[in-house]
Amino acid sequence: MSKKGPDVERYCFRGLHPNICVGTASDRYAGWIGQIYSEELYKDRIASRTHNVGGKSFRETVLPVDSLREYFAHFPVLELDYTFYQLLLDPNGKPTQSFHVLRSYCEHMTDGDSVIVKVPQIVFAQKIRHGSRYLPNETYLNPEIFTHRFYQPATDLVGSRLKGFIFEQEYQRKDERLPASELAGALAEFFGAIPTDHRYHVELRTESYLDKANFTVFENLGVGQVFSHWTWLPPLLTQFAKSGRRFFNSGRQAIIRLMTPLGTRYEDAYALAFPFNQLVEGMLQPRMVDETAELMREGARQNVSVNVIINNRAGGNAPRIAQLVAKHFLSKEAASID
Repeated sequence: MSKKGPDVERYCFRGLHPNICVGTASDRYAGWIGQIYSEELYKDRIASRTHNVGGKSFRETVLPVDSLREYFAHFPVLELDYTFYQLLLDPNGKPTQSFHVLRSYCEHMTDGDSVIVKVPQIVFAQKIRHGSRYLPNETYLNPEIFTHRFYQPATDLVGSRLKGFIFEQEYQRKDERLPASELAGALAEFFGAIPTDHRYHVELRTESYLDKANFTVFENLGVGQVFSHWTWLPPLLTQFAKSGRRFFNSGRQAIIRLMTPLGTRYEDAYALAFPFNQLVEGMLQPRMVDETAELMREGARQNVSVNVIINNRAGGNAPRIAQLVAKHFLSKEAASID
């Protein structure tokens, strides 16, 4: 399938700007048929699965993996979320289910397509849920596990189409969080022990960690700060201001993730957005769109390539949010030229 040029009205975002890539967090949503996917291609091939969120059960409908070709006709980049939940190799070095899924994705990618992968929580989460409780993660910041059971197989499989690694750390409650300086020391040790790579980006979901100590580590090691529009974080431009309006990634890449409305929990955002086929009235926060466009423009001004990753939970339907963000960015660019 040939790649389409930029046509925001038709949800085609490739070639939007030399320094801008717009994509989504995950793909294959049947709710995007008529926007990204063609209904006639998937007749009798739409599967369903049950997803339990916040004590409620939702029946999701998903397309086959070959729909990835249509996805990449519209978007140049895709964030893969499923890698967050499982390493690519088991303790014996054998491929896991995530490995096989990633390999199948690679089979449907062509030149000009790229992915950003989430590093498994077993590497970067301080606590992991076990049943109804969150327990300390014994493999937290383990460089050997990251290197041998995720990084090396990921880079071998995806090659140059692997655009970035997102290290997402969960929100830390006030009575449990470390001093920012202590976290900074642990991050410096970890990133100093894993393979040097210009594709690393860290998402810290605790506002007090958006601190000079951690930013110094990012700057010294070339690790990017992920700007995340997420439940308990401040607005995007506030996050940018805290870092001194700097982009730290040594590959001159930046990642913006539009995850949930500010102040809205994951389970509530999911329930509001489901089944992800349209914008939900009153859910989308206009400030998110405006500040995303401004960050995109600032990245372009600083010759940084900005990757905007959009989740359905940010407003109901990721393609429509992408359309709004792209239009806002283009209108700002046009106004600056005039």
